[in-house]
Amino acid sequence: MRKKIVAGNWKMNLRLEEGLKLANDIIAFVKEHPLKSLKGKPEMILFTPSVHLSSVATAVGQTEGVSAGAQNCHNQPKGAYTGEISAEMIQSAGATNVLVGHSERRSYFGEKDELLAEKTKIALEYGLRPVFCCGEVLDERNEKKHFDVVRKQLETGLFWLSEKEFSKIVIAYEPVWAIGTGVTATPEQAQEMHAFIRQLIKEKYNSQTAENTTILYGGSCNAKNAAELFANEDVDGGLIGGASLKADEFCAIIKSF
Repeated sequence: MRKKIVAGNWKMNLRLEEGLKLANDIIAFVKEHPLKSLKGKPEMILFTPSVHLSSVATAVGQTEGVSAGAQNCHNQPKGAYTGEISAEMIQSAGATNVLVGHSERRSYFGEKDELLAEKTKIALEYGLRPVFCCGEVLDERNEKKHFDVVRKQLETGLFWLSEKEFSKIVIAYEPVWAIGTGVTATPEQAQEMHAFIRQLIKEKYNSQTAENTTILYGGSCNAKNAAELFANEDVDGGLIGGASLKADEFCAIIKSF
């Protein structure tokens, strides 16, 4: 049975003390409402800015079902790359996850699928779980190119992996036109793309691998619409942006399965 996950992407927000308070508030909720007791036995990931990573990973500690993650990693193990963070650094801070290919990295920093394949490779080498993001911009959807766009992103970014390596991947579908805009893909649109992604995985690997792959939805998901989105057969949770900065709302989302 594939994992249900709600992941919070804090982006470039929160002072150190604010981030630690948010993490502690979430941990307090989990201690009061153990995730294994909730429907679907969901998991939480907190994707923090790098300056928060060690503190949040320490705070999470042994809290069952909760882990820390970085928002990005470099494609090289070390070297003269001022301002970057390596997979080894992330691992040494106590985090176990990393976002790869978020639409903002693709758009603002020009990251291409070939580079994201390298980032995925090195993340796996250091024992991190990549959450690989894919999705189309509005023009691509309007021109009905969204399936082709997502297919290419997955083929170049992930489908060179062995079946064993791929089994360690989580995919996040994020329609770029719905990120931070307040516009959410309809449950039908989300299900359609998630089912398409699962079919691609089946064609590349096999039915079991496709069935076991967690596919998250990202794009203005919040406590009000999460239950409707998560009710879809192929939507296994969410990659949450703005709503993850409020403990009450983020914790409400985890109860939406």
